[in-house]
Amino acid sequence: MSIAEHLTAEHRHCDTLFSQLENVLDNEDWDAITTAWRALADELLRHFAVEEETLFPAFEAKSGITQGPTRVMRMEHDQMRELLAEGDAAVAEHDAENLRGVVETLLIMNQQHNLKEENVLYPMCDQLLGTEFVTQLQETV
Repeated sequence: MSIAEHLTAEHRHCDTLFSQLENVLDNEDWDAITTAWRALADELLRHFAVEEETLFPAFEAKSGITQGPTRVMRMEHDQMRELLAEGDAAVAEHDAENLRGVVETLLIMNQQHNLKEENVLYPMCDQLLGTEFVTQLQETV
């Protein structure tokens, strides 16, 4: 399995969690919404940590590139973390309207982010780090 295949599978899992959250948002069942929100937020944060703590440093060390794609990805992760904090507040306040807006913005941002990773960064990582690096990713977080 390649780095791209492994991390793209994580992206697809997050897509499923987005869908599950959107399905329960319409019912305004706050127990279900809270559970679905936490599952999505926790998985996104875990995925960001895998990239930031393992993949990005390895890529930067091997390539010598520190101000390129990994810098952009970290900035986008930070933007999505801000949205996750807004979503946490909306869930705590049972504010479905605000949460819908956060989820919509987060979904669009995440989709655009994933395209960049899947089409640019991950192939570069596969080329530089090789498939054996997937084991390190699987052991992280």
